[in-house]
Amino acid sequence: MKKVAVIVGSISDKEQIDKGIEILEKFGIPYDFKILSAHRDAEELNVYVKSLTPDSCSAIIAGAGMAAALPGVVAAHTFLPVIGVPMKGGALNGVDALYSIVQMPKGIPVGCVAIGASGAINAALLAIRIMALNDKGLEQKLSDYKESIKTKN
Repeated sequence: MKKVAVIVGSISDKEQIDKGIEILEKFGIPYDFKILSAHRDAEELNVYVKSLTPDSCSAIIAGAGMAAALPGVVAAHTFLPVIGVPMKGGALNGVDALYSIVQMPKGIPVGCVAIGASGAINAALLAIRIMALNDKGLEQKLSDYKESIKTKN
C-alpha cells in the first residue's frame, strides 16, 4: 500500500495534526511524518518532496499556520495531491492560514480543509478517499467508518 506524507511547519502544529494521523493509523495507512518549515528548512523540504513519487505516495497533507506557505511550496514541487490544513494559532487563530492556503496561485492547486484538528481529520479522510479510488477494501472501510459516525456528534 502506498503511503501518505504528513508535513507540518513547526513542532507546535503536531498536536493538531496528530488527530489526522490517528485516522491514518485507524485505517492502517502507512505514513511519513516530517517537521519541515517552508522558510527555515527550504532545501530539506524540497529534497523530501521531490523524493515522494506516485509509486510510493498517494497524497501529501501539509499543515501550517499564519502565512501558511508550506502547502503551496510543497505543491510547487510535486504533481501529487496536496491537502492543506490551516493550523490554529497566531493573532487570527488560523483564519490567516486558511486564507493563505485557499488563495494559491492558479496552476498550483492545493486542497484545503477546516482549521485545526478537525481539518486534520478531514485531510486524512480525503487522502484515504483518494487511495480508495483504486482499493475496494479501503472503500469498504470508509463506508463502515461513515456508518459508525452517523450516531456520533
